[in-house]
Amino acid sequence: MIGSRAPVYRVPEMRKRNLLTALSLAIAVFSLAAPLASGGGKAVPRIIFPVVGPVTYQNDFGDPRGGLRHQGNDIMAVKKSLAVAAEDGKVTFWTHSSSAGCMLYLDGHSGTMYEYIHLNNDRTMKNDNKGKCVAGTAYAKGLKNGAQVKAGQPLGFVGDSGDANGIASHLHFELHPHGGQAVSPYRYLTRGRVLLFAAKQGSEVSLTLKGTLIAADSTLGTLNMRVTSLTSSSGLRLKKLSRKLTLDLSPDTAVAYDSGADAALGELDSLDPGVTIEVETQSVPVTLASESGSALTISTSAITIMSS
Repeated sequence: MIGSRAPVYRVPEMRKRNLLTALSLAIAVFSLAAPLASGGGKAVPRIIFPVVGPVTYQNDFGDPRGGLRHQGNDIMAVKKSLAVAAEDGKVTFWTHSSSAGCMLYLDGHSGTMYEYIHLNNDRTMKNDNKGKCVAGTAYAKGLKNGAQVKAGQPLGFVGDSGDANGIASHLHFELHPHGGQAVSPYRYLTRGRVLLFAAKQGSEVSLTLKGTLIAADSTLGTLNMRVTSLTSSSGLRLKKLSRKLTLDLSPDTAVAYDSGADAALGELDSLDPGVTIEVETQSVPVTLASESGSALTISTSAITIMSS
C-alpha cells in the first residue's frame, strides 16, 4: 500500500545464514516500497525562478492568514513584472476564485504542480481593477488555456487581484510535489535559475544594457559589466538591477563616447572599472542560456562610453 510501512520479519532461532537471507529480503521489500511511499514520479527539479526582475521574498510558508495558514511564498515585485514557467508543462487558467483572483496552474513534466496566484487585473499601473483574467492582462499575450509551455516562457503578469486587492503587488507561488499537498517553495526558490530576461519561445531579442564596466579584453573578446537596467526589443523594461554579465565582445562592435567621438575597440581595455557604459546587443535566439545571461551567450553590437 502507498504510504504503508515495510513488513517486519520475525525469524526466531534462525541460523546466521538464514537470518542474512531474511534481512536481504526485508531490504529488497523496503526498497520497492520506498518509491511508493514517496508518491512516485520524479523529484522536484531545479526550477526557473518564477518572476523576472528585482524581487524580495521570505519563507512565509505556514504563516497565519486569517483563520488559515499560508500555503506558498509571496514574491514581492513591481506590478506587471513577468511571471514565467518554473519548468516545462501544461497551463490551466483559473478565474473563478474571489480570494485567488486571476491565477493559473502549471502542471510540470516532473509531476510537480505550481500555482501562480494574484496575477494582474489592472489596465494601468494603478489599482483600477478594470482588467479581466484574460491573455494580455493577467496572462501572457497569446497564451491559451491548456497550452504546453517551456521552462522560462512568459505565463502572466504579477498583480494584486483577489484578496490581495490594494496590497503591494506580488506573486503568491505554491509548489505541490507529485500534485499533492503544498510544501514551502523557499528552498527551491533560493536555488532557482534566475532569468535576465524572458520572451516568447522561438523569437530573437536584442537588448539595451546600462551599467558599469568591470573589465574588457578585446583580444579575448570578453566584456564584463554590472547591469543596472535593461530594455529588450520584446518590450521588457527592468530597472534597479544588479547583475554581473560576461558578454561576447564582437570584433565588429562599434565603440563611441557619448560626446559622439568614435573610439577603437581596444580603448575599452584601458578604461577604469566603474565607468558607465551602455551596450546594444546583437539579436539572440531565446534560449534558457541566453535568457539566464550565461557567459558569452550574448554578443555586443555597439557600446557607448558615458562621460559621467
